[in-house]
Amino acid sequence: MVLQRVSRASVTIEGRVAGAIGKGFCVLVGFTHGDGEAQVDWMADKVAGLRLFADAEGKMNVGLAEADGAVLVISQFTLYGDASKGRRPSFIDAARPEAAIPLYERFLAALRERGLEVASGEFGADMQVEIHNDGPVTLILDRA
Repeated sequence: MVLQRVSRASVTIEGRVAGAIGKGFCVLVGFTHGDGEAQVDWMADKVAGLRLFADAEGKMNVGLAEADGAVLVISQFTLYGDASKGRRPSFIDAARPEAAIPLYERFLAALRERGLEVASGEFGADMQVEIHNDGPVTLILDRA
């Protein structure tokens, strides 16, 4: 999962805005073989609990909910692309859609269960994502 703190972000599919947020996090999420509900819950807890917004002293000490932020979630199987050999990446480590779609939908639901405002793209769609990275702050979050 790649998380970026944003001042705003949106996703457009076939000319229509499918999801948009103001201040918050844009999360690019992919799934690999063996991922399950435990990983999804960990991811949702991490997103909901991260303190990446400035407090009164300018330190990153304020969480998403306290900052009145939202989350834009984009499915991105290419996160599991392996470009270490050759010139064309291999996506063999990315979960197949029949496994990844339920995990993606569970992730969206898990974020909402934690009280977050959530917008999203569409799994497998050709999406145009506009990200206004704030900071910039970008984290790669992976649980081994």
